[in-house]
Amino acid sequence: MDCPSPCDVCNSKLYRRKQHIHSAGRSYTCDVCNKSFTEQSGLTRHQCIHSRECPYTCDFCNKSFSVQSRLKVHQRMHTGERPYSCDICNQSFTVQGSLKVHRLIHSGEHPYTCDVCNKSFRVQFKLKVHQRKHSGERPYRCDVCNKLFSARGNLKVHKRIHIGERPYTCDVCNKSFTEKSGLQRHQRIHSGERPYSCYICNKSYSLQGSLKIHQRVHSGERPYSCDVCNKSFTVQSNLKVHQLMHSGKRSYSCDVCNKSFLVRNALKVHQRIHSGERPYSCDFCNKSFSVKASLKIHQRKHNQECPYSCDVCNESFTEQCDLKVHQRRHIGERAFTCYVCNKSFKEQDTLNLHKRIHWGKSTYL
Repeated sequence: MDCPSPCDVCNSKLYRRKQHIHSAGRSYTCDVCNKSFTEQSGLTRHQCIHSRECPYTCDFCNKSFSVQSRLKVHQRMHTGERPYSCDICNQSFTVQGSLKVHRLIHSGEHPYTCDVCNKSFRVQFKLKVHQRKHSGERPYRCDVCNKLFSARGNLKVHKRIHIGERPYTCDVCNKSFTEKSGLQRHQRIHSGERPYSCYICNKSYSLQGSLKIHQRVHSGERPYSCDVCNKSFTVQSNLKVHQLMHSGKRSYSCDVCNKSFLVRNALKVHQRIHSGERPYSCDFCNKSFSVKASLKIHQRKHNQECPYSCDVCNESFTEQCDLKVHQRRHIGERAFTCYVCNKSFKEQDTLNLHKRIHWGKSTYL
């Protein structure tokens, strides 16, 4: 059988169908939104959006679809079928469109360029979404909470919060996630994979965001500043907690001693004093801690990790507070002052010992 002649308009080999598309116009119009189609079948599929009719149901999870082809693609998530393979690196995909985009990685081609900032993209829809950053356009609205999104995919993921859908499940601990990327990040806990490494100290992380925050230790970057006192922070969450200090609001109170806290997590940690709970254990010596950060600092002693270095003499420390104390020796700063006699000291511990003179207590207990 002879191969079909290519379309003389777009060079596609689906000759009859393509010739019809180019010549026929869009004769079939939706009476709800006026979107037009070249074929009746396209209009019929589209109208399912308005009617919310989803006649095709997945046998595995009962999720339903308006179009049979979308059900077929969805089921590959359950079966693991990836029928489209790259002839260069053999990576496989569930849909042909993903393979086409993947091939651009090997060619290095980025044919779609933003006319505002010249950033280029492999696929046109990513350029379109990117341009909304410049325009501020957010055309996709959640019909439950009215939150707006610049990309349809982001809206789709957001809606799972309202319906409780978590389609991606860990095969080790059965924890489920709304996004595939969330599952992939979680699985690194089980595998121990840390693909993101610091080029300065070679410390590695499971998340790219964690590496970015870590690198601010070396660069000194503190991008989040308080608009009241100008104190700056490496992480936005720390700024938010700090700003509560200015408001004086302490919403979380201990039901044992009535001590109040700015954030819920601080209360949770405090309550371990009363319960004696120490949920964080060292893998090397089994010593346990009530706070995760304390375990992290402790483990640096086993790993001989000293991430905080003095820029004068290059001596390094496991804790940032130790570095600050050390740096005072270079500049001669005496930050700790006795409120009785105004004598000042470089270290808090030295001040504490000095105060015993005024209290009449022995220096050695």
